Amino acid sequence: MAQRRVRIVDVADALGLSTATVSKVIHGKTEKISDETVKRVQQELESSGYIPNMAGILLARNNSRIIGVVVNDNIKYEGRVLEDGFVMSSLNALSHEVNRKGYFLMIKTTSDISEIPVFASMWNMDGLILMGFCEADYEKLRNQMRISFVVYDGYFEKCSKVVNLVINHYDGGYQAGKYFRELGHKKALCIADNFICMDKERIEGFCKAFEPGETLIWQIPKTEKERICFYQDNFSELLKNNITAVFAVSDFYALEVMRFLQGKGLHIPADIQIIGFDDNMSSKGSSPALTTIHQDAAFRAKTAIECLEAMRDGLDCESEIVLPVKLVKRESTGLL
Repeated sequence: MAQRRVRIVDVADALGLSTATVSKVIHGKTEKISDETVKRVQQELESSGYIPNMAGILLARNNSRIIGVVVNDNIKYEGRVLEDGFVMSSLNALSHEVNRKGYFLMIKTTSDISEIPVFASMWNMDGLILMGFCEADYEKLRNQMRISFVVYDGYFEKCSKVVNLVINHYDGGYQAGKYFRELGHKKALCIADNFICMDKERIEGFCKAFEPGETLIWQIPKTEKERICFYQDNFSELLKNNITAVFAVSDFYALEVMRFLQGKGLHIPADIQIIGFDDNMSSKGSSPALTTIHQDAAFRAKTAIECLEAMRDGLDCESEIVLPVKLVKRESTGLL
């Protein structure tokens, strides 16, 4: 037979106290309760096997210690946004940081920004971290919510009241292009699914390292099936233009095109060389391992939590904080 769940009233009856007193001890509101009574209640809670309603406890506190993360479930992820390398790396780093600081982490995926204020207020969150939405979304949320939030890789032209944690996308692209040039490459291909925001900056940085006319740009479709067809249809263009180097704006696309080219009989890096962007776990385990632009997920997570804490305490934060990147050389590139 299942054991009966212990209630607050059971603990109160066992001690001869009111349920209000026991509830205050559970919720940490012990200013007007004697140390002896607090100790008695805590001992009874432990010995009776009382299981607290954590949601109720957190909501009753002024600070819930909950940090929410909302990720835009864009169509390009095809329902697998949490499997994306950048998102996984970011969440992993945030998980470690919130654990270190004694917070709780709650994650939500949605493409509908109207769900975000409801999600945040429902749990009385201390702060939010948002990924993948557009400037208009962030500006609307800033005007709707009292809860502080920071943005990962927002691209803002007018919205200056939002704390935006960005990496130096242009410099990352330039480092990739400069390295290819140092290796002796004269013709390079850039791959992205759009030419706006951070992808535009990565491509512009990459092309800056080359002379005009030495780079070819492919805007690839957002779904995997369509991309494979695109690669197939444009493969002859790659050969015709004597492309020896490929730069993709993400490790995901870099590894995808690497597999396609290998399937066509090309050898990496002997026939063609590839650089990605993000330095996700998958980039280390590919064959060959992928040269990529590293961004420090742990440092960004630490910065994000520090900004949320500062805003919670009424302190100002810079509206844009630019984090550095660096090239990580692996086996997908090498001397010609």
